[in-house]
Amino acid sequence: MPKKKKIEVSLLEPKTPSENTANDDFEVVGGRKLKGTIRTNTSKNGALGLFCASILNSAPTILHGIPRIEELNRMIEIFESIGIEISWIGEHSVKITPPKKLKLDGLNLASAGRIRSILMLIGALVHREGKFSLPHAGGCKMGDRTIAAHRFGLMSLGISIKTTEHEYEISVEKLHPADITLYEASDTAAENLLIASALIPGTTTLRFAPPNYQVQEVCFFLERLGVKIEGIGTTTLVVHGVKKIHKKIEYQNSEDPTESMMLITAAIMTESKLKITRCPIDFLRVELEKLKRMGQKYECSPLYRSANGRTNLADITIFPSKLRALHDKIHALPYPGINTDNLPFFVPIATLAEGTTLIHDFMWENRAIYFTELNRLGANITLADPHRVIVQGKTALKAAQIICPPALRPSTMILIAMLGSKGKSVLRNVYAINRGYEKIAERLNAAGASIKIIRNS
Repeated sequence: MPKKKKIEVSLLEPKTPSENTANDDFEVVGGRKLKGTIRTNTSKNGALGLFCASILNSAPTILHGIPRIEELNRMIEIFESIGIEISWIGEHSVKITPPKKLKLDGLNLASAGRIRSILMLIGALVHREGKFSLPHAGGCKMGDRTIAAHRFGLMSLGISIKTTEHEYEISVEKLHPADITLYEASDTAAENLLIASALIPGTTTLRFAPPNYQVQEVCFFLERLGVKIEGIGTTTLVVHGVKKIHKKIEYQNSEDPTESMMLITAAIMTESKLKITRCPIDFLRVELEKLKRMGQKYECSPLYRSANGRTNLADITIFPSKLRALHDKIHALPYPGINTDNLPFFVPIATLAEGTTLIHDFMWENRAIYFTELNRLGANITLADPHRVIVQGKTALKAAQIICPPALRPSTMILIAMLGSKGKSVLRNVYAINRGYEKIAERLNAAGASIKIIRNS
């Protein structure tokens, strides 16, 4: 195979050596209509929370609906390195069998340092070890994220976290229930505190806890394990902790609203009629309302339940539409606002809308700079500051070569924009996309896209 040409991209942070081990490319022929039906896969974030919560159970746990993605591969590597047995018993079903004693000295540091969800292990591990260390959280490179909501909440439960240059040192004196107000509306912090509280007998109250889909998923799972939780779906959760959990259980992970939003955006960018099934509608309502006010036409089916028995789903059909820019800004908020993972998809959509759109990404310090990568495809996007971009539409997108940013949603945003760009584009080093989406090229191709996977050694 000929050597790949080096492409200089000044806006992107350099990749670490570990991220260069999976450097497949996508060759995308844009301008093709999508058609038919495409199904929403189960949730990455939901699966990660379920994995961490499963450590509370001293009996085997079977989880269904686990996506085959790189982020879960890293979590499985971490689990196996500390002595937890993982076995695939179906295409998307995993059996998790904990040992009597964990081997935390064998922790796979390379894998642990590549995912942010490593933080959610704290809430479970404190019930097995009085003192241990974890590497700093990894994942997307979009600026620093504070762990204050984790730290302050866990401190209230009797858990100490000391941050050193390379790791977090966690120690436990005596665990006790507490009344906690989260320092910020953090999904992962809420999950961490739910998991920690589940095995602390007594009543723990979590206030200002975002009731996002992954938080609710952990709540549903803990209830199946015998932990009573009041207030699910609200910002105040009351956890009635138990002394021990030993229960053979099977649980079904529900669908991913961010994947539904990605598929909705793919239909919009290609001006296609496309039916997206199994969309977690309650976590897409604000996004759909914004699209409706921009002129997007769509239909929703009657509601039905996910296999977890709790999450509402709907099938959404997208129709070709003429879009116009909103008069006010588009910005993410804690649930029930626009999901921060869905916000990047409004950037390519805004390139199709007549007028000027201001998009404000309050959460991440550096993510907005990645939005300007669409200028390489012919977009007209101005970076106002580290959090805001101004998108001028409507612009005709054209093919280009782009290296994936080291961030999942911005990388996927670029891929979807390429579907609506005339000509043959190349998206380099797509590990960031494979972190969160299973067989995305194959599935989009089945709906009429043209994405060729180029394997690079």
